[in-house]
Amino acid sequence: MRIDLTGKKAVVTGSSQGIGLAIATGLAAAGAEVVLTGRGQERLDAAARTLRTEVADAAVTSVACDLTTEEGAAELYAAVPVADVLVNNLGIFGSRPPLEITDEEWRTYFDTNVLSAVRLIRRYLPGMTGQGWGRVLNIASDSAIVIPAEMIHYGMSKTALLAVSRGFAKEAAGTGVTVNSVIAGPTHTGGVEDFVYELVDKALPWEEAQREFMRLHRPQSLLQRLIEPEEIANLVVYLSSAQASATTGAAVRVDGGYIDSIVP
Repeated sequence: MRIDLTGKKAVVTGSSQGIGLAIATGLAAAGAEVVLTGRGQERLDAAARTLRTEVADAAVTSVACDLTTEEGAAELYAAVPVADVLVNNLGIFGSRPPLEITDEEWRTYFDTNVLSAVRLIRRYLPGMTGQGWGRVLNIASDSAIVIPAEMIHYGMSKTALLAVSRGFAKEAAGTGVTVNSVIAGPTHTGGVEDFVYELVDKALPWEEAQREFMRLHRPQSLLQRLIEPEEIANLVVYLSSAQASATTGAAVRVDGGYIDSIVP
């Protein structure tokens, strides 16, 4: 299968590192012009350099803005008023004892992980439907379905994101635009390394710490390892392509078999 996104512009939120940068790199390798977003221009510049190292002829630009706010969403849209592919990857996560999660923390998780996506879909979807082609992808998590006891607020936000995706897919019905969720399993990023060491012995070398984390806290994973960001990106690139034209309103899993279900 040859995926060609030449001539398509892709906006990827939260793309200065980790999964977002891997997704942007994968889209660029398929020929798309990519727009990186994040709050710090220096980190975005470093991410763009990394991307160009991987994809020598990449067309990449960046917009520094805070997409957790309405003002930040407006700033991005003003800078990039047209997108063929929108990947809402921006998100935060962390562990907290359930009864200690404050109202403010609940609101912060919802605003960052859900409303940041809604704001951008509201802006970009009309242009996509107007041209008769587009792809919206919301990066969710296994935690949307298997709610971890230590991060209920995070799980809640990702469950909401599945509903957002399904609802906007109905709004785009029959237009040539698809809207899907990608359910990512436990993934190896710098932030996740910090999270792992919150839950296992900090003295352990990384490979041992990873195995211990999976054994104690994610034992149902069939991979029995963390997923690499590039593995998430591979699915996103496919769902962004013409080949995925009949997949919409779906929650597509790249979870390493973590969710114990035979239904996608």
